[in-house]
Amino acid sequence: MNRSEAMSRRWPKSRFQRSGTARPTAWSARLDCAPVGEPDIVRAQMEGGIVFGLTAALYGEITFEKGRVRQGNFHDYPMLRMHEMPQIEVAHCASEDKWRPGEVGVPPVAPAVANAVFALTSKRIADCRSA
Repeated sequence: MNRSEAMSRRWPKSRFQRSGTARPTAWSARLDCAPVGEPDIVRAQMEGGIVFGLTAALYGEITFEKGRVRQGNFHDYPMLRMHEMPQIEVAHCASEDKWRPGEVGVPPVAPAVANAVFALTSKRIADCRSA
């Protein structure tokens, strides 16, 4: 079992509102890793990863016009705003594992969003890319 498999099994639970659009209202993450000296830093890292992952899952789209990327920087790439942020709870369960948290906050977010949408709508998010 590699690190990401060990961590992602304990990851995340989310609650979404039924408004016709996917808007997370609460996010709970459980992190199982080696003991850390500064748990607040790990918590902040996980919260940042969740924000980045939610931004990618909810708004992530790069568009092209005349062969060029339209988004130049963050001013024209939508980011999750403070009023859109769910309440985030991060729990750290110290274990005997020797690995550190790293960037584990991002990868489980999009699948959790897809699962939450399925739980609300009974429909899977399909791959809509054109062939």
